[in-house]
Amino acid sequence: MRLDKFLKVSRLIKRRTVANEACDNGLISVNGKPARASYDVKVGDRITLSFGQRTLTVEVVSVQETVKQADAVTLYREVGR
Repeated sequence: MRLDKFLKVSRLIKRRTVANEACDNGLISVNGKPARASYDVKVGDRITLSFGQRTLTVEVVSVQETVKQADAVTLYREVGR
């Protein structure tokens, strides 16, 4: 699954276009390297999101095309801030 779509499905970012822009601006990195929106997300990847002063790192636990909003948090595990 593409990185921008994973960020939207997992509800880490609300809209796919916003996720795409965040990738283009270098605010998203996967496994310590800046990632493009087209990056293919795999189980075990560590995604780091930078929001101003705050940084969130999550580990991908599952990759699913669709998921209910209540179950979105089951797609990742928070590693650190």
